[in-house]
Order: sequence, then C-alpha cells, then structure tokens
Amino acid sequence: MTEAIIAIVLGLLGLALGGELLVRGAVGIARKLGISNLLTGLVIVGFATSMPEMVASVEAALMGSPEIAWGNIAGSNLANSLLILGATALIAPIVVTGIGKRDAAIALGVSVLLWLIAFFQFGMFWIGAGLLGLLLAYIAWRYSHPQIADHEEEGIPMPHLGLSIGLTAGGLVALVLGGQSLVGGAIDIARLAGLSETVIGLTIVAIGTSLPELAASAAAAFRGKPGLAIGNVVGSNIYNILLIGGATMMIAPVPIPFELVDVELPLVIGTAVLIWALLARGQRIGRILGAVLLLGFTATMAGQFV
Repeated sequence: MTEAIIAIVLGLLGLALGGELLVRGAVGIARKLGISNLLTGLVIVGFATSMPEMVASVEAALMGSPEIAWGNIAGSNLANSLLILGATALIAPIVVTGIGKRDAAIALGVSVLLWLIAFFQFGMFWIGAGLLGLLLAYIAWRYSHPQIADHEEEGIPMPHLGLSIGLTAGGLVALVLGGQSLVGGAIDIARLAGLSETVIGLTIVAIGTSLPELAASAAAAFRGKPGLAIGNVVGSNIYNILLIGGATMMIAPVPIPFELVDVELPLVIGTAVLIWALLARGQRIGRILGAVLLLGFTATMAGQFV
C-alpha cells in the first residue's frame, strides 16, 4: 500500500511538471510556426496529453484486460468534458467565440461511432485500423484547413524553436512516466479494494491518465489562452477514441464491454453534444457552468460505486 501511494504522489508530480513544460513548448511552436493556439491544442497538446491513456490502455490490452482499456477511454472522455473543462473554467472563464466548433462536431461524430461499435459488438482488427485511418484523415484535414493564428495575449516570451521542441518533448516524457507511475499505484490500490476492471478503467485509471490534460488546460487558462485549453479537451477526446480505441482494438480485437452501452457511452455522447452546442453558440464558459460540469462529473463517478 505504501509503495502504491508513493507511486501516485510521484506520478502527480510528473504530470504537473509535464503539463507546464508541454504548454510552454506548444505555445512556442505555435508562435514560431504562425499557427493558432487552438490548432496547437488540438494536434500537438491533444496528442501529447493523450499518451498516458494510450500507455495505460495498450498495456491493459496486452495484459488481457480490455475492460480496463475501454473503461479508460470512456472515462477519460468524461473527465475531459466535465472535470477538466469545469476545473479550467473555475480557474479562468473561457471565451469560446468562433473557435473549435468544427472539431467539436467531429468529436461528437466519433463518439456516436464508438457507441455503434459497442452496441453491435464489433471487435475486429480492421475496425481498429479503420479508426486509426480516420485519425490520420482528421489530422490531414485539420492541417489543410488551419485557422488564422489567434491573437490572445502572450504571457510567455517567444523562445527558440529548438527550445520549444525540447520543452514539448521533455513535457511528453514527464507526462508518460508520471502517468505510468500514477496508474500503476492507482490500479494496485483499486484492486486491493475489490473493484471490477471496468470500474477501475472508468474511474481510477481514467482520472489518473486525464491529469495531463487537466495540467495542460489549467496552465493554458492561467496563461490566458482559451483556444489552447479548448483545443486540448476536444483534441484529446478525438484522440482517445480514434488513436487509443483503434490501437486497443488492433491489439485485442474483442468487442467493447457491453456494460458501457447503456450509461457511460451515452454520457460520452451527451457531453460531446454539450461542448459542440457551447462552441457553436459561442457561449462563454463561466465559473457557474464550470461548477455544474464538476458536479456532473462527481455524480457520474459516484454512480460507479453504487
């Protein structure tokens, strides 16, 4: 038990450090290349902060525990949409006018696709490969349709491009190592408590592996960069389903646990609808709405133990 607690603490420290380094590096890359903070959040930060989920889910699939892998994917998307967006809004209200609605629509579409795959109990290698193909198509489309670089107030001095890349890489390493340490300790404690593998994936592992997104989005909020924060959340949701889901199904071509079909995956779709509606309407995500999102996440997680 003591070793597991130490692993969790070290993991949290790694995630906090990695999140700060990643945001600094990503913003530096965005400014040097003249791309928007939203696109940086969607592609660079969204991908990087999804790596702990990737590590945890792939390891779970390789160990013959796909329930943990798919629970982690569903739970991480719920954590992104409710916990991270809510906490970020409490730190600094997010003005979302004119950003991210196309990407939010894609996140909604792939969420519905995931539910359909689970409902019809598809579990084939080629479906996993197809999800990865969709991700590549999304990235190619996103780069060919960039938004004009935003003009958010810059609070970080412009570093050299090489330094920015180094910060991003260092942040990614810290995130992955921190995520592994945290997840390992959390799984040990959860299993000692007698929880099922699906619940472990939905709660302990999902929250733990989502901390990089929380760290990155919180740092972006402190820096006054709503595009980066929103892009990180929406981008991570897309990567979780297409990249992590695709890799998981290719490694373990078995159906998604059907127990996720009735509640958790519909909640994933519901939160995707909410984010799309907020961005489409250009509605400000203030502290009150942030608190509501956090309460929704708390209720969702508590429901797993009832």
